[in-house]
This record gives sequence, structure tokens and C-alpha cells, in this order.
Amino acid sequence: MPDIIQLLPDSVANQIAAGEVVQRPASAVKELVENAIDAGADKIQLILKDSGKSLIQVIDNGCGMSVTDARMSFERHATSKIRKAEDLFAILTMGFRGEAMASIAAIAQVELKTRRHEDELGTCITIEGSEVLNQEACSANPGTAISVKNLFYNTPARRNFLKSNPVEMRHIVDEFQRIALANPTVFFTLHHDGQEVYHLPATVLKQRIVHLFGNNYNQRLVPVEEDTSIIKLHGYIGKPEFARKTRGEQFFFVNNRFIRDNYLNHAVLTAFAELLPDESYPLYVLFIDIDPAKIDINVHPTKTEIKYQDERSIYAIIRSAVKRSLGRYNITPSLDFDQENSIEHLVTLKPLEQIVQPTISFNPDFNPFAPEVRKADREISFLRSTDEQRKTAIPQNWDTLYEISKKEPFTQQEMHAGKMIAVEEQEVSKSSERQLFQIHNRFILSQIKSGFMLIGQQAAHERILYERFLQQLENHSGVSQQSLFPQSVTFQSSDFELLKELLPDIRALGFDIREFGKNTVVVEGIPAELSNVAEHALLEHLLEGFKNNLAILKLDKRDNLARALARNAAIKTGTRLSLEEMNLLIDQLFACQMPNLALNGKPVISTFTLSELAERFEK
Repeated sequence: MPDIIQLLPDSVANQIAAGEVVQRPASAVKELVENAIDAGADKIQLILKDSGKSLIQVIDNGCGMSVTDARMSFERHATSKIRKAEDLFAILTMGFRGEAMASIAAIAQVELKTRRHEDELGTCITIEGSEVLNQEACSANPGTAISVKNLFYNTPARRNFLKSNPVEMRHIVDEFQRIALANPTVFFTLHHDGQEVYHLPATVLKQRIVHLFGNNYNQRLVPVEEDTSIIKLHGYIGKPEFARKTRGEQFFFVNNRFIRDNYLNHAVLTAFAELLPDESYPLYVLFIDIDPAKIDINVHPTKTEIKYQDERSIYAIIRSAVKRSLGRYNITPSLDFDQENSIEHLVTLKPLEQIVQPTISFNPDFNPFAPEVRKADREISFLRSTDEQRKTAIPQNWDTLYEISKKEPFTQQEMHAGKMIAVEEQEVSKSSERQLFQIHNRFILSQIKSGFMLIGQQAAHERILYERFLQQLENHSGVSQQSLFPQSVTFQSSDFELLKELLPDIRALGFDIREFGKNTVVVEGIPAELSNVAEHALLEHLLEGFKNNLAILKLDKRDNLARALARNAAIKTGTRLSLEEMNLLIDQLFACQMPNLALNGKPVISTFTLSELAERFEK
């Protein structure tokens, strides 16, 4: 039998390696920009076309490469970062394996131009599919400019697995933000399809956070500082009141390398214990400086996982440092970073004789508990819909939908939908005759023939809105309430890319939105059901809910969007309802296809029979 084991050609081996190193355009961006940082660049430009599918270009002013180094950089396991195995435990650079350039060149058309500062001429190399097509001397600026065109051009199956441009762009923005946070002293720019997405001048960490995420973050940040014999910890955490419902603003850096670590993340969340609402996640940008001999970063191809020698001590240090910072700074006002060392300019003292005593007028007969006041206070959004919308949403003869003939039993599908509960409601012929009570502004109690039922008001309204929004998405029938004064809303770059991806479906729900410059949209109308909600908060919470559902439930886009908007727009637990409002809520609930199933899979309605109650009192 002949020998069957043989060495793979370099081109095939490089394509196999590329499957681990370069999974999407964002992976290539990460490797190329980190190489620029390792080259000592303090100015880096990133230029993209078609979210990196057609072009990824990185231009830096780093040290550049010689003719020999330029050619060697595309060989497998060729690196300037380490020389021997022991160097793996003294790594302070971003890259060290020597796989990235070879992997990228195996699956793309690459052009490299580089020149050292001391050289007069540079080197230009053109490679396609690991094959060097051309190498020659050329005129070039000091540093390196590398262009990656048509990623995965020779592996069409991999290219077909890429997502839409907005999705791929969001992944690139995520990688770009991590690198920019880790290197605030480096000037970065990011251009996509001819438009500037980021312009980040060299600065300090706090300003870099503000430049990346928005000016309002200046007042959300609390500094963290801790210096021990094990680690040095510094960075910022967000105040608890600004925690978001989705992850994405949590950044750990070890020796300036972004890492993912659930164990250390738990240390931060523990420090925030009892300060955060349920299912909320705080912002943090924390840097750990540690002796590289005490960690191992050669764990995963993406180099985002690290093993530590003394993990428990690091956990305890992070938790105590964050907790102390929250106690020290959380109750103090935040000042602008350009002025936080001085507050004298904020206070202007007047002479005593110029101070005028304020006068306050009031109505001594005002009664805040008057019926008309309570009624105004109890107005909620879903009752402000138009008469026409109510007629289409709720059949006027809803109670007849659930009548049962003795000869025709319920089908299995109807039983699954929870409509058996509604059978006993036919005993109440008119909604005005129902005996309804609100319990703790949370549940609605309704008497039925066999006992009573409890309805969770928030879960019920979420179900109503969810089915309504699904129908609007299907039929593009959302009704828009036009704003008297259109509002402009600015997002983070990643959220803006997500919004652009969802824009057709968002418009189908009744939003009247158009793009307006960099990361900004103008909202000229919102769904009529939500006419009393601020545009910025509505869209921000909608995107947060969408991302959270995407990470946990893996829903399709329209179902996810309807679910996120329903949860955001529904009346909340603690809202007081009038009798009319409770009647309308019940009417709308029993007009749903699945009235007894909440969005979280739990029941909306619970029934208690007279026999169950009797057993409790007769024992």
C-alpha cells in the first residue's frame, strides 16, 4: 500500500489558517490595525468600501519595513515580535504568531506599500491567493499602507456566509472601538464608502470615551484607580443610573489588549450589586497592567482569552476597587473633563444687598385628590389611540367569539391559545358590567362564574402591542403620528448601522425617519400608539431591546423588532388604571390570537376557582 500522508501546499495551509484568523472583514481590520500599532504608529487611517468586502485599507506612519522584511511578512509564522518559546511569556505587543498577513494574503488581493523613515525608496508588493505577482521599488510615504481587496474572492463559500453590509460594518466598528479605547494617544480616522465615521484626535482616555460614545458620557463616568503588587488597575465605570439593558459597553484590557472574561465581568457586576435594575449592565472601561510572565495569552487564535496565575486575587481587587469608586464618586456631580480641576468659575457670588427674596403664589383651594386630577394622571398611551384604530383592533362583539356549543368542543389549538379561560367571560354580557379591581397597580382582578381571574397588566399590554406590531410589519400598515417639530437623533456608529439595517421594517411600524448626516436621523413621525413617548428614548430603547433579544432568543428580524417595541411601549407595572382603562385592556387582550401567553413564555392570566378558595378556608 503506497504512502498516503503528505504535506499540504503552502497556499492550502494558509487558507486553512485563514479560517481561524480571518472569519469576517472585522477580523482582518483588527489584525492590520494592531500591526500598525505594533509598528509604533501614532496616526492610523482606516478606509473601507462595502463594509470591508471590497476594500480594507490601513495607512500608518509607523517604522515601515525594509525590502526583505516586506517580503517575509507574508510568510507563515514570520514575525518580529518573538524569537524563542520563552518570549511567549513576555509579550507586550498585539501580534506575535506571524499568521495574520499570510492568512489574509491567501484569501484576498493584497497590495503593500512600505518605507522606513531612513530610506529614500519604499517597496511595493502585490499578492493574490498567496502568490506574489509583483515586487518592486516605489515612492511611498514613511510607514506602511496595505490594501486588502475582494476578501474571500477565491473561497466563495466563505464569502456567501458574510452578512449584510450593515451587520458587517457593526462588527468592524466594534473592533475599531476596542482598539481606539486601548490606544487613546493614537490619532485614528475611519472612512466608509467615502464618508468619515470617526475622527479621533490623540487625547486622554476620558476624552476618547466621550469622542467614541457621545458628549453625554462625560457626566456618566466614575474613575477607578488601584495599584497593588499583583496588578495595577485604572479606567472608568458608568454610574448605575445610566446602565443599559444590553451588553456592549463593557471593556476589559490586559496590558492594552482587549479580552473577554466572564469571571472578571462578574467581579464588576458584584460590585454593582443592589445598585442596578434587573437585567441591566453598566458601562466600564478598565485596564489591567500585569507582569506578562504571570499570564498566558497564547490560548485562542483571536487572542481575546487569557489565563492568569492568581485569578482569585485579581477578582477581589477589581471588585473592591469598583465598589470603593462607586461609594466615593457616585453621589458627587460630574464636571466637564476640561474643567474638573477647578469649580470656582461655576459659582458667582452676589453681594448680600442684591439678593432678592423669591415670591411664590399658590392656590390654597387646590385639591390634588380631586377626581378630575386623578383621571388626568391615569392617562396612558394605549388609550390615546384614535377611534378608528380601536374599532379595527377590537371586535365590538368580542364576547361572542368564545361561545361554545355543547356539540362542538374546543380544538387543541384553541386550548393551547388559552381561550378556555375566556369561556366563562361570556357570563358577563357587557364590559361595563364586569367587576374589576386593580391590585397593587400590577394585576387586574375580574370576577367570573367559577371564581375569579388575575391578569398581569404589563404582560397583557405587551401581548396586545406585539400582535398589533407583527400585523403592521406584515401588511406595512403602521399609522404615523406626524411631529409638529421634527427631532434629530444622533447614535453611536454601531447603533446607527443597526438602525439603517432595520429602517424598512421600522418605517412599516409607523416611524417616519430619514437619514441626516453622520450617525444622525431626523424623526418626523412615530407610531400613533406611541405619540406620548420621546423620540430619542423610544429609538434607543428599541435598539437595545432588539440587540438583547438577538443575543438571547435568536429571533428573526421582524419578530424581534415587534417584541422589542412592544416591551418598550407597554404600560409598566405600577401604573394606576381607571375602570375604563382596565375594560379596554381586557377587550384588546381577548381579541388577540394567543391572549394567555406572555412574551416571556409565561401565562398572562391565572384563574382561581371557588372550590380552590373553599379548600383554603375549610382546612
